[in-house]
Amino acid sequence: MFKPKFRVILAGLLSLSLFALAGCGSTSTSSTSTPASSSSEKVLKVGSDITYAPFEFMDDKQQPTGFDMELIQAIGKDIGYKVSIETCSFDGLITALQAGKYNAVISAMTITPDREKSVTFSDKYFKSMQYIAMKKGSNFKTLEDLKGKKVGVQLNTTGQFDCEAKGITPKKYDTTPDALNDLLNGGVDAVVADSPVVLWFQAQNPTAQIVSVPANVDPEYYGIAMKQGDTELSTKVNASLKKLIDNGTYGDLYKKWFKKDAPKL
Repeated sequence: MFKPKFRVILAGLLSLSLFALAGCGSTSTSSTSTPASSSSEKVLKVGSDITYAPFEFMDDKQQPTGFDMELIQAIGKDIGYKVSIETCSFDGLITALQAGKYNAVISAMTITPDREKSVTFSDKYFKSMQYIAMKKGSNFKTLEDLKGKKVGVQLNTTGQFDCEAKGITPKKYDTTPDALNDLLNGGVDAVVADSPVVLWFQAQNPTAQIVSVPANVDPEYYGIAMKQGDTELSTKVNASLKKLIDNGTYGDLYKKWFKKDAPKL
C-alpha cells in the first residue's frame, strides 16, 4: 500500500492531549460564547479539524500548524487573547461551537447560506475553488465527466455538495487525506476537494502520479465561524482581520504557505 508523507498528519491527532476520545470529546454545557478569562489572561477557545494541510495539520512536534493556525494566533494576539486550539472532526465543529465548547472555529470552512443559518461568519479570509484529483491518464475535465465513476469527498464539505448538485453520489470520508489515499490505492477514480489541499498533496507526493484540474464550479470563500449572534467577538475578529491584511501580516502568512502573493478578497 502506498503511504504518502501526507498521511502522517492523521497520526498526529492521536497524541493531542486536548481530546482523549474520537470526535470532539465531551460537549460543553456552557451557553455563552464569551472567551474564557482569568485574573492573568483571556483565552479564545478555537476548534479545528487538524487534518487539512496546508491550513491545519500537526508538525513534527505534534503541534498544530498551517495557514489557519498561524492566522488565528495572529488575530488572538492582536485582540488580546491567548489562543487555545482543540481538534474536532469537521462534521462536528458547528455543533460543538453551538454548544459553547468553542468561541470560534477556523478550519478552511466555506461560507455558505446553509451554514450562515447556524453560525456567524467573519469576513472572508481566503478564496478557494474545487479541484478534481485523479491518477495520471484519467482525463477527467469537469464534474460531469465523473458521473458513473467512483468519486471521493470529505463528509459535509463543498466537494460533496458540488458533486451531489451534479447528480453524483460520492463516497464520503472523514478527511480529505483519507479520500486521496483511497485514490492512490484504487478505491475511487477521482477526489473532489479544495484546490490548496489537493495541490499540497501533489507537492508532498511527487512520484504518486496524481494530477488535478479545476472543477467547473464557482470560487468559494472561507470564514471564521462564531456562535450566531456573537457580535462582540465577530466585530473584534473582523477588525483584526482587516488590520492584518492592511499591515501585511496576512500577505506574509499567505506567501509562506502558498508560495505566491495573496489575491484580493
